[in-house]
Amino acid sequence: MSRSVPLRAVLTGPESTGKTWLAGRLAPRFGAPVSEEAARRVAEARGGALDAADIHDVARLEIELEDLAEASARARGAPLVLHDTDLVSTVVYGRHYNGSCPPWIERAARARRADLYLLLLPDVPFTPEPGLRGNERDRAAQLPLFRAALAELGIRPVEIGGGWQERELAALQVLARALRA
Repeated sequence: MSRSVPLRAVLTGPESTGKTWLAGRLAPRFGAPVSEEAARRVAEARGGALDAADIHDVARLEIELEDLAEASARARGAPLVLHDTDLVSTVVYGRHYNGSCPPWIERAARARRADLYLLLLPDVPFTPEPGLRGNERDRAAQLPLFRAALAELGIRPVEIGGGWQERELAALQVLARALRA
């Protein structure tokens, strides 16, 4: 079955759960454009860790990157676009690190919900990322926040866990099923 618009799939979840790695593995298999994680790009541009004021720039860049990837998918006739996080992650990280998230970002997260969410579980080794704030304790605390935020938005994610190969195989199967539907 051919899709007239690309399926928008988001890799989401706590820090250091393999979202970027998995996006890099999945995209070539499906010929899918990927929107990069905005928080990582903003942190790299700032030369260090993010602070509470950066959430607005992260959200604006997230929207821009998502829109560019989706336009690329439409132009190429790709059946799928992958987002290495989306505004749901911005909401969760804002709540976790700053105690709250600006209402405009929460509204935008609701309005821009994707078609499919793969929630990556924190059951792989934690690897710190330069410029980002997370640690293993933060990562464990973020999982229930992700589940709650997704539920608030009426999103039923597919949870992906296990080792690296298990994650990749599970995600491939979920995406292939979704594209056939």
